[in-house]
Amino acid sequence: MDEVIDPSVTIKVIGHQWYWSYEYSDYSNNIEFDSYMVPASDLEPGSLRLLEVDNRVVVPVNTYIRVLVTGADVLHSFAIPSLAIKMDAIPGRLNQTGFLVKRPGVFYGQCSELCGANHSFMPIVVEAVSMSKYLN
Repeated sequence: MDEVIDPSVTIKVIGHQWYWSYEYSDYSNNIEFDSYMVPASDLEPGSLRLLEVDNRVVVPVNTYIRVLVTGADVLHSFAIPSLAIKMDAIPGRLNQTGFLVKRPGVFYGQCSELCGANHSFMPIVVEAVSMSKYLN
């Protein structure tokens, strides 16, 4: 019932100890990157401690997004409360969820499954932008 029919963007999320990897596979050249928490010593003024990452997930507004979630090593949980997303990342299993962002903004989340010593250092940042900015 929760399946997104004909999504415009598909993002694969892979939980690792202790960072997230993302893959945009809808395009001719696959875009893949890792996302690590920015250490407190490297934060810009106004950035949120323990929530800012070096590489944000960028999505267009008013577009259906499908998210495929898995784990590479242990159980993780991909959670962004303000987007109503919480999906377990289980090694060997591919879970699916979807969302639609109605306004531009930055949305923060974290791993919400105890996954080891650095569990609290796995933030998630989704930045929703206009379609023209997304395409650039």
